[in-house]
Amino acid sequence: MSKGEKKTQYFKKLQNLLETYNSIFIVTVDNVGSNQMHQIRQMIRGEGVILMGKNTMVRRALKVLLDVNPNYEKLLPFVKGNVGFVFTNCDLKDIRTKILSNRVAAPAKAGALAPVDVVIPAGNTGMEPGKTSFFQALGVPTKITRGTIEIINDVHLVKSGSKVGPSEATLLNMLNISPFTYGMDVVQVYDNGTCFSSEVLDITDEALMEHFMSGVQNVAALSLQIGFPTVASVPHLLINNYKNLLAISVATEYTFDGSEKIKAYLADPSAFAVAAPVASGNATSEAAPAAAQEEAAEESDDDMGFGLFD
Repeated sequence: MSKGEKKTQYFKKLQNLLETYNSIFIVTVDNVGSNQMHQIRQMIRGEGVILMGKNTMVRRALKVLLDVNPNYEKLLPFVKGNVGFVFTNCDLKDIRTKILSNRVAAPAKAGALAPVDVVIPAGNTGMEPGKTSFFQALGVPTKITRGTIEIINDVHLVKSGSKVGPSEATLLNMLNISPFTYGMDVVQVYDNGTCFSSEVLDITDEALMEHFMSGVQNVAALSLQIGFPTVASVPHLLINNYKNLLAISVATEYTFDGSEKIKAYLADPSAFAVAAPVASGNATSEAAPAAAQEEAAEESDDDMGFGLFD
């Protein structure tokens, strides 16, 4: 198959996938091997399709397809570096979980960017004392314990985002530490013409409702403050005005259905008293004689047993 035929075939495949699937994960595949890629394809088989290709070819195909769907232009800024597409019509959170779950531990390589902080834990390394100078060169505090090198304190060897030096990589390999894991990482999500960060998928319905209600409260407060009625403030206006009407009814002779009970309560509060629970009544009746005895004792102490005119 000629080079031109391969490009034509790739273009048709990309066009067919774009028309078949509504959602696309733009993923990076740095340090992802062919075997790991095969495992990810198997995990999402029947739910999604992975498509890789040269960025120039992908951009050219997307630009040609802009006449069919102008929203494809939103994908162009992210077609850079070692990226690929994962097409799906299934639940985005489930597919993203499957994509990110396949990760492989890997040793640190000199010159590679550290995706995470690397900390060497304190403890015995099992190495012979002859390698002490190597640790000293990297500023790792050590001591000799029972003929082996022991790291005294945890050491923050490599910071996230910085390059791993040859000495750091050698030390980590000597300690059999594989600090990094590699796999597909989601850069962006395209769903029915909209591009957004994958973190949006972590937002729950409860969080959305909480933010929405907070906004409604702000709108209602502002509307009440400036006296401009809105859907959010009208219920508050009705309740506040109803309270004012009740207050006027209580203060005047005017009575309506809503204020009759309030006026009746103000006229005779005892009529609305709730009967005390039986247990509470028994406790009160039992406590009454004791209280009476204490009161009598206090009176006896006060007059020393004599009346006022004795």
